[in-house]
This record gives sequence, C-alpha cells and structure tokens, in this order.
Amino acid sequence: MAEKEDAKLETPVVEEATETKEAPEEEKFAKSGKKSKKHIEEVKAEEERQAKKAETKAAEGEKKPKGAAPKVRPVLERRGKKYQAAYKKIDRTKFYSLEDALKLAVETNPAKFNATVEVHVRLGVDPRQADQNIRTTVVLPNGNGKTVRVAVFAPLDEAKKAKEAGADIAEDDEFLKRLEKGTIDFDVLISTPQFMPKLGKFARVLGPKGLMPNPKAGTVTTDIEKAVKEAKAGKVEYRVDKQALIHLGIGKTNFEAKALLENAQVFFDSLKAQRPASIKGAYVKSVFITTTMGPSIPVENIYN
Repeated sequence: MAEKEDAKLETPVVEEATETKEAPEEEKFAKSGKKSKKHIEEVKAEEERQAKKAETKAAEGEKKPKGAAPKVRPVLERRGKKYQAAYKKIDRTKFYSLEDALKLAVETNPAKFNATVEVHVRLGVDPRQADQNIRTTVVLPNGNGKTVRVAVFAPLDEAKKAKEAGADIAEDDEFLKRLEKGTIDFDVLISTPQFMPKLGKFARVLGPKGLMPNPKAGTVTTDIEKAVKEAKAGKVEYRVDKQALIHLGIGKTNFEAKALLENAQVFFDSLKAQRPASIKGAYVKSVFITTTMGPSIPVENIYN
C-alpha cells in the first residue's frame, strides 16, 4: 500500500492543456489607391455584375434561335443612280493614259458643282522611315482652282512687303491677338524664323488644321514676298500618309483639259524627284484619278 501511495506522489500531475483560440487578424487596407477597402469592394462588385451579365446573355442566346445571315447589297448598288451611270462608263479591264483618265474624270463627275479633280497615288515606301517619309510642295502652273487666303506673321517692314505681294493678312503682334480670340480666317500662314517661337502656344490649334508654318512646306522663310506669290499662284503641299498614299487636288472640273494635264505632269515630275535612294522595288505602285464624288479611274503606271 505504501508503494502505491509513493507511486501516486511521484507521478507528475499533467494539467489539461486549454486551447486558446487566437482572434483572426484583421485584413489591412491602404487608405487610398488600388489596395484600399473601397476599391477592392468596387472591383468585386463589378466582377459580380459582369458575371451576371454574361449569364443573362448566355440564357438569352439559348432562347433566341439564330436567324439567317442578313443580305448585304454590293457597294455599287448602294450608290446613287448618277454614280452608277458614271461608273458604267469606265472600263475596269484596262488602264487609261493620264490624258484620257483626266478627260473621263470630268465626264463622269456626278456632282452639280465644279468638283475637284484628285490624284491618288500608292507608293512603295515605308512612311515610318525618316528618309521615306515624303513631304514637299509643288507650284501648279494653272493653280488648283481654290482662292487661297494668305496670312503673314512677320515684323512690320516684312509685313508691308507681304501686303504688296498680295497677302490678305500681314501683321506682327496684332496677329497674335486675332489667334487668341480664335479668329482663323486664312488658308496658308507664312512666318519668319525669328517669329516662330511666338506661335508656339498656338501649335495645338494650328497644327491639326495644317496651318502651322513649316520649313519643309516653305512657309517658314526669310523671303516673305516669294512665299506669298507662290502661295497665291497655286503652291500646294503633299505628303505621304500612314498607308503610303498621297492625295492631291490638281484642279477643278471646269478647267480645260490642257490645264489639268499640265498640273498633273508637274506633280508627277515633283514626285519622281522625291524618290528615296533606299527604295529598291517599285516606287509608284498604282495611280487613280477621280473627282470629289465620282468613281475612280485606273491610270497606267509609267511613273517608276
């Protein structure tokens, strides 16, 4: 008995471990931004909304049977009667000479007004390359049929010369006040190099309209008189766009055939002179003549 009692005394008393449940840590959020509580809740709500929307669409799609594909008429049938009649006069199996194409463009003009005769050229250049980003000017000998309003921003002495040369507007600091009021009543703006910094704050207004003076276009120059006379005589700018295309109006449908042909030839001579040295293949890929609202006429490619 004594031994049993001693054994009981020697046996360590094991206390029952009491499990202590730790309180879950609170999720920490930022005060603002993408990790803020408000933003996270908004994202979850948007995800739930999109999921419900997808489910609704799927359910509606199952209910509604798919019908027959809609009938789409050819582009020509969706055109007006005058356009369709003009289109039938063009032989699509052949390429016309430049002279014949210009005559046919005037003949197939469906508009009641004197439309612009346009040249559209597709080039084999990459406009992303600096040496192939073609941009220049050409003086059309017979003009382009538009009345050009020329504005000159230059010192007073140069402005007086510009007025004598035929400029419609020729001012110095007074011109800036006109721009500040939003008055843009000109088609071409010519400036001297020293006055260009003053036009800087109006670049966002003039740039998208193509009115910001540029040395490549010959509208930033020290010879103001010459620039004004050329602009009035029919000087136009052309440049290649992102699709390697050039579009240019070379006259009106009321021009004589000879005048249109001279303008077109001067343009193509200028375009040939702009051929980049890095071009290995065809420079001019295709040429089309058209009017403002008329059908296009393919021209034989003799301009490579």
